[in-house]
Amino acid sequence: MAELRHSSSIGSRATPSPTAAASPLSFAAAADDDDGRDRYPRDRWYRSYFQPFFPTEDLHRSKISIFILVAVAFAVVISVSSLVKRLNAPYLCKKDGITLHCPHVKEPPSLWENPYSATTSWKSCAERREGIISDLSAENETNGYIFIHAEGGLNQQRIAICNAVAVAKIMNATLILPVLKQDQIWKDQTKFEDIFDVDHFIDYLKYDVRIVRDIPDWFTDKAELFSSIRRTVKNIPKYAPAQFYIDNVLPRIKEKKIMALKPFVDRLGYDNVPQEINRLRCRVNYHALKFLPEIEEMADLLVSRMRNRTGSSNPFMALHLRFEKGMVGLSFCDFVGTRMEKALMALYRLKEWPRRFKDGSHLWPLALQKRKEGRCPLEPGEVAVMLRAMGYPKETQIYVASGQVYGGQNRMAPLRNMFPNLVTKEELATKLELDGFRKHVTSLAALDFLVCLKSDVFVMTHGGNFAKLIIGHRRYMGHHKKSIKPDKGLMSKSLGDPYMGWATFVEDVIVTHQTRTGLPEETFPNYDIWENPLTPCMCKT
Repeated sequence: MAELRHSSSIGSRATPSPTAAASPLSFAAAADDDDGRDRYPRDRWYRSYFQPFFPTEDLHRSKISIFILVAVAFAVVISVSSLVKRLNAPYLCKKDGITLHCPHVKEPPSLWENPYSATTSWKSCAERREGIISDLSAENETNGYIFIHAEGGLNQQRIAICNAVAVAKIMNATLILPVLKQDQIWKDQTKFEDIFDVDHFIDYLKYDVRIVRDIPDWFTDKAELFSSIRRTVKNIPKYAPAQFYIDNVLPRIKEKKIMALKPFVDRLGYDNVPQEINRLRCRVNYHALKFLPEIEEMADLLVSRMRNRTGSSNPFMALHLRFEKGMVGLSFCDFVGTRMEKALMALYRLKEWPRRFKDGSHLWPLALQKRKEGRCPLEPGEVAVMLRAMGYPKETQIYVASGQVYGGQNRMAPLRNMFPNLVTKEELATKLELDGFRKHVTSLAALDFLVCLKSDVFVMTHGGNFAKLIIGHRRYMGHHKKSIKPDKGLMSKSLGDPYMGWATFVEDVIVTHQTRTGLPEETFPNYDIWENPLTPCMCKT
């Protein structure tokens, strides 16, 4: 480097010509040291390179122009690069901290209506028919009494009650009013009569099955029914056929007169029972199981407030956001979060599900596979992007039915910022209005159930009994209102594609979800009657 500098300084020794002395660049020559070394060697580079192209007197001005041109060109390159990057980014949603900004989409005409509902000719037909002759045997001819614990949350309990009525019908047995068993997660001591209208339940089903409120007085040792192995039928397989109950359970009921069935979660199949039994289950679910009048009235008040939040009548969306800590943990999916959040979630999973967690080493590939297959609950931010792609504007009124969202306000921020008119029942009602429902967790869940049922659009974000019961009920009611079941596989694929543009994403979302709006679907083996009650609960008009 010293030799290079030395040769450069020797080459820079020159006697300025008159022309050079008069030029603007003569400043550089005048600035030489006494020993003749050039203090500005870069000026000599500009002179040697640009001298053939520019007159000497314009060289200084040209140098400034070149700097400006280079700066402008650099800025253009940066802008184009940024634009290309944004065009190729998933959804073109700009993230500003915890806020998402997505382009607006033209609202389609079918935003609030099920576009193909008029093309179907299905109607509900599981209601009780007046004037029919009951085939119910006399009370003294019953084969015995059955008793069940309805476990889990409100909607799992609802399914268990429907199945219990069906099993009682299959065996010509009398059903003792089910007990809503306290669940480890829900921690609730609610009784059947705290949620459902018992009188309506018994009266509506009086032509189908005999139901009594309590264990008969002649059975003195009631505690034995809850604890005695001799009084309990166990090992009933999941989705058991009707014939299993006739062959294996009915003889024991005839012998003991009163039997408890335990456990009783999903213990009756769908396509291996008579059609009239499935129709009876629909009759129980859609007609006999009514919430108490005070719950219905409060739900109607919440719906009215949602429709009139802007001072005039407007449609609203109900969003079932399944992103509670328990749901996130149980899914064993991976989510965006801090290192601390991931460590705490690992400890939580290890505590709650030690057998599945093991040492955690197998969970990462499992999480990737589940996300690829669309088996992970959607995050609030993902829901926001999907709804914007469907055309829902910022002003959309959204009712959120969920528990405490995992990650708190930071996790909710992208959804709330993109759709600020987002409320829960706690924000719609006063504390005093809800205090009467807080003593039973299932009462609050019932309010969410009814508001979602009556909303103009219902959006689920993950599977579960709540979502499938709502979608099934809305189908049964006439399927004119839209129920959106997201294609989570598509969402996962698009989220992982760094080159998908916003226009492509919007087209994929709209086209894919045209057939996922809650219309009745043809049934198939092992179909779920609660989500799709097409046959035998619905008939052609």
